[in-house]
Amino acid sequence: MQSSKNKPTSANLSSILEELLKANIHFILVGGLAAVVQGAPVSTIDVDIVYDRSNENITKLLTLLNSLDATYRRPDDKVIQPKEADFQTKGHRLFATRLGPLDVLAFIEENKLYEDLIEHTIDIEFRGHTLHVLDLETLIELKRTSNDLRDKQRLPVLEETLRQIKSAQ
Repeated sequence: MQSSKNKPTSANLSSILEELLKANIHFILVGGLAAVVQGAPVSTIDVDIVYDRSNENITKLLTLLNSLDATYRRPDDKVIQPKEADFQTKGHRLFATRLGPLDVLAFIEENKLYEDLIEHTIDIEFRGHTLHVLDLETLIELKRTSNDLRDKQRLPVLEETLRQIKSAQ
């Protein structure tokens, strides 16, 4: 069980990614960190992933979450640890781990699942592993349809980053 004593004082996002990759979990990096690794000058405080919902992958994911002392992020002090059944349904699971915040998403905007997004990824070599990252074009498309104010605010930055990448090619 995680207590406030072992909650991180700062997030180590790269270590979270490395642990996911070492555990051979099938996922796609999405959200702010996906934009950052493609050169967008934005900030983020968590790792957002869309995961493959196969039984084998869910088992590996749960094992990793337990090793990271993951508990659901909640506004109260109640400590709830993840269970395998939590991942069988569509939904967003927001965790605090000993390495920092990890958002485990069954889908993102427009109900896009892992299977829908995998063809819209770029592969980045990261610490000896291949990291699947949602490409900037798809991130932009999805942010355009989002109702989240933060997404709308980031949109011009993402569009300019993409423009600069394309002009440099």
